[in-house]
Amino acid sequence: MMRRTDQAGGGPELLAVPSVAAVREAACAYWQRRGLPTDPPQVAVAPGAPLLLLAVLAAAAGAPDGGGEGLRAPGSVLLPHPCPPWHAAQARLLGRTVHTVPVPAECGGVPDPFTLLEAVRRSREAGEFPHALVLSVADDITGTAVPPELLHEVCEAAVAEGLLIVSDETWRDSSHDPHDTVVVSPAEMLTEAGRADHVVVLAGLGATDEVAAEGSGPGSGPGPGEAPPGPSPGIARFAATERGRTFGARVHHLLAELGAGLSGPAAAAAATTLREPPELLSGRAEAARVHGELARALHRAVTAAGAVCRPPHLGRHLYVDLDPFRPRLAARGVTDAARLEAELVRRLGPYARGGHRFGDDPGELRVRLAADLLSGAARPTGRGRGEPVAAGAAGPAARPLPQEWPGAAETLAQVQSVLVDLTDGSCQ
Repeated sequence: MMRRTDQAGGGPELLAVPSVAAVREAACAYWQRRGLPTDPPQVAVAPGAPLLLLAVLAAAAGAPDGGGEGLRAPGSVLLPHPCPPWHAAQARLLGRTVHTVPVPAECGGVPDPFTLLEAVRRSREAGEFPHALVLSVADDITGTAVPPELLHEVCEAAVAEGLLIVSDETWRDSSHDPHDTVVVSPAEMLTEAGRADHVVVLAGLGATDEVAAEGSGPGSGPGPGEAPPGPSPGIARFAATERGRTFGARVHHLLAELGAGLSGPAAAAAATTLREPPELLSGRAEAARVHGELARALHRAVTAAGAVCRPPHLGRHLYVDLDPFRPRLAARGVTDAARLEAELVRRLGPYARGGHRFGDDPGELRVRLAADLLSGAARPTGRGRGEPVAAGAAGPAARPLPQEWPGAAETLAQVQSVLVDLTDGSCQ
């Protein structure tokens, strides 16, 4: 069911900057390699994906039909829950009402398509104008990718209701096994259907590559799945249609008015990231492999304890549902997500974040666990932290599996023991 969660100059100046022009050219090649032909006028660049999302939502609200001024009614933005907190924050900064729609059983990142239609209907009955849906085809909150057939249903529902789809693809390059997970962009899907006008692609740069550089040790801090990417630039792609060009020009104008340019060093770093040199690709692949092994080992531990959790396929996190154990947890005073987070942080360290932080109902006993929990164990000696591997070396034989690191087995046993202790019905 939909839940309302309210809480209290033009583009040429930016487009002509040589350093930004290089980023836009590199972004075109980046998207071309992912099956999305793109020309420089289709690309916007800003110092952060959150700022880009703010500009995109503002432009969508100002021109609901691709032209004209002002909303026809109070605007609203739809989000799946759970979702990154910064998605909702940008809509609220614009004074938009935010409605969250539960994700389906298969994955996170998108709303259930039938519940989405019901949410749009209720929003309109409340006198609002639902104008945008923000989704993540590669969802770092749940560690899942959206199956193409489900994404097709969501896109069909959104297009039928006249929603702009903003596809956050920040984590699309973090698949643990590139042969296992196929990430399809709504832009690719809707372009083939002749409905390209309905989608904007958004990505924060450096998310997966910062993880690769930092390694997977504790203290690496939150990433774009939890907080704004900070100084890391963001890129957006608009449709190559008249409406897409008009919409893109509006976003460029808003960014110019905000003075949202990039410094020379930031632009140079962004262009390098988008060109994807071999050493960056090998480091990214190695980081994804390690995080995949950590996440799968953690998944086995939590499901062995009886928790409900989707199998991880990308990113750095698992999303664990302990609601089936509500009576047993209540006996220990754990009655909501905030208390569950506090209890797990006390027992396991700063690797647990309650579902209330990601738009879920605070009363539901859900928690996001970081796979980095396991790297509190001693790492094996050998290749330095974050150092890229040689081509062909990123495989099981390159070094011991993370669950085989000294202390990792004990950490996994501790995770399982903590969950069993919390849910076995006993009360100290």
